[in-house]
Amino acid sequence: QVQFVESGGGLVQPGGSLRLSCAASGSIFSIFRISVMAWYRQAPGKQRELVADIAPGGITNYADSVTGRVTISRDNAKKAVYLHMNSLKLEDTAVYYCNYNPPLRNSWGQGTQVTVSS
Repeated sequence: QVQFVESGGGLVQPGGSLRLSCAASGSIFSIFRISVMAWYRQAPGKQRELVADIAPGGITNYADSVTGRVTISRDNAKKAVYLHMNSLKLEDTAVYYCNYNPPLRNSWGQGTQVTVSS
């Protein structure tokens, strides 16, 4: 059973930057490298939403709310996915998760908290 472990969150001021990392444990390399990987986030009182995803060939897709401020990347050899976030806004505050797209229900990790506050 694949499990995702997210890290890199923290407290940052508006306009700041963060780099989130996700490692896939238990995932077979051959499956990871052909899977669409994604970052999701869930803010307090809201449903989890897709932030960005990246196809095996590197094509990316971003939510309108983060376009131009966020870059998703992947390292298949390390079975890792990254999210570089710049120009952070108060509304980016959420717990960030990674998973496949579409996500595997039983593979959600603990997530990493991102708090944007002055």
